[in-house]
Formats: sequence, C-alpha cells, structure tokens
Amino acid sequence: MIRTLFLSSILFAGLSSCAQKDGKSKNTQANMTMNDPKNTETATFGTGCFWCTEAIFQQLEGVEKVTSGYSGGHIPNPTYEQVCSKTTGHAECLNIVYDPKKISFDELLEVFWKTHDPTTLNRQGADVGTQYRSVIFYHNEEQKAKAQKYKTELDKSGAFNDPIVTTLEPFTIFYPAEEYHQNYYNNNGSQGYCQFVIQPKVEKFEKVFKSKLKKKG
Repeated sequence: MIRTLFLSSILFAGLSSCAQKDGKSKNTQANMTMNDPKNTETATFGTGCFWCTEAIFQQLEGVEKVTSGYSGGHIPNPTYEQVCSKTTGHAECLNIVYDPKKISFDELLEVFWKTHDPTTLNRQGADVGTQYRSVIFYHNEEQKAKAQKYKTELDKSGAFNDPIVTTLEPFTIFYPAEEYHQNYYNNNGSQGYCQFVIQPKVEKFEKVFKSKLKKKG
C-alpha cells in the first residue's frame, strides 16, 4: 500500500491524494444499473480511489468492461464534487462486466482483497472519507455468500494484521463517473499521480497475477 509518509514526500508535485482530481463538474452520463447484456455477469467493488484499481481489473482475462463510478448512496446522479463532499453516501467504485466462463467471481474477489487495504476504515492511504470505503456491492445472494465466506476465512487466517472492515452492501444502482475519470491510467500514464501511485500497484499486480492477465497482441 502507498502510505501517507510516502505520499507526503511527493506533495511538491501536487500528488497528495486522489481527492485532488480534476475539478470538472457535471456527470452528464445517464444513470445505469449495468445489467448483464448476454452471457456476462457483473461485480461491483469499492477499493478506494477508482483511478488506482480500474487499470488492474481491466487487465484480467475474461473481464470485458470496467467502468468507474459511484454507488451505495442516496443522491441520484451524483457529481464527483458531491461525492467528495462526503454527504451523498456514495462510494467510488468499479462496475466490472465479466465472462464467468473465463473468470469467476471468486477470482475477482481474490484480486479485490489483494489490491487494496481492506482493514482501514473509510481510508486508502492518503484518501480519507466514506467515499473511499472498502465495499462489495453484491448483485445476488450467491455473491453475498461468497464475499462473506472469503472475508471470514481471511480474518480467521490472520492474513492481515488488523480486522477486515470491508462492508457487504446490496447493489441498487450504479452511476458512471464523469468521462474524464474513465480509463484514467491508460489515458494519463505520464502524469505524476499515475507514475508514483498507480503504476507501482499495477506492476505489483502484474507480477502476482501473471497467469490471469489478458494476452497482449
């Protein structure tokens, strides 16, 4: 994980946290529940800043589409600024459409647990607030049961030094984030935040999950 101490060392470059994103205001995309189109299924995860893990899930074989957005709150069609105000109840999250014949929900859960810190309440590194909570928005009872089983087993195993605080919340509706948030790392890889914060996460992920990556070319 990128710790606050490390982040503070690069503040001079304006890279303190995901909360300092571009201030473009209005989310003009329509509300979407992202229902399965054909033979795909959907997983919705909150892992803190969606910039930091969007690029990770995009690389998995069997994942067809990853959309950054907001879920779990009470304000319809929220803007990024509203979510950052910590008054909407929404979490930054990823809506992941995948082919269950190529990758399972269990495998997605494995990536979920290993690519963020599920033990810090409403926080990932320097990003603090309920919008950065660790959360699984389950789409059905099977997803709920698998997520709870995995969470319980990880806690019992002592895989983390602290208890897991990831919440399991029923999926209701997903609002895609503004266009400039989508595919962020791939479109802005040369920016400082991407190089110092996101790229190390991606590189670590590629080493750990090498066998699950899409074939290049």
